Amino acid sequence: MSGARMHADGLARCPWPGDDPLYVAYHDTEWGVPEYDDRALFEKLILDGFQAGLSWITILRKRDNFRRAFDDFDPARIARYDAAKVQALMNDVGIVRNRAKIDGAIGSAKAWLTIQEEGPGFSKLLWDHVGGAPKVNAFKTTLSVPASTPLSVKISKDLSARGFKFVGPTIVYAFMQAVGMVNDHLVDCHCHDRCGAAKRPARRSAAPARTIAQRQR
Repeated sequence: MSGARMHADGLARCPWPGDDPLYVAYHDTEWGVPEYDDRALFEKLILDGFQAGLSWITILRKRDNFRRAFDDFDPARIARYDAAKVQALMNDVGIVRNRAKIDGAIGSAKAWLTIQEEGPGFSKLLWDHVGGAPKVNAFKTTLSVPASTPLSVKISKDLSARGFKFVGPTIVYAFMQAVGMVNDHLVDCHCHDRCGAAKRPARRSAAPARTIAQRQR
């Protein structure tokens, strides 16, 4: 029951997306695909924080609403949210209306900006923990997949110390799975080999690195 599941299209997949078309598309095209963009990583971390206590499909169905409400997850704008904006978010039925999580997103945006301005950059900070490439696991069943690991505990402590909120070890590990820092597609899933072989795009990483280097001179 907890191994890879064959679908009507002839492809074996991890069992968790079931037959929900939105969830299956997310599984096939996003989950576990290495993400190196600083802002996209921020967005996913914030959404994983909002997921706490809920199912990911709930957040996924509201993701477009979240993007609209949170200015496409632009950290510079979120960091400047005032009481009126927070109240507007609390009145927005299209998102998860949780005051602590909204405040947490604002605090995390400020922490993200500090990392971008003072170094090393959010993507580098995260990916350096796994040597810059996905850690490829070989789980055969979902029961074998951990909820957290010593590495997610370490990253959680690092992010918390820098001012990020809702970044406990379990949330961080779910984030690591989603952005491809670890490849936890089951070995029989058709996405396992593809995600494990993904390479870091050179053009997306080069420009931020030069900007940081210039600031340090």
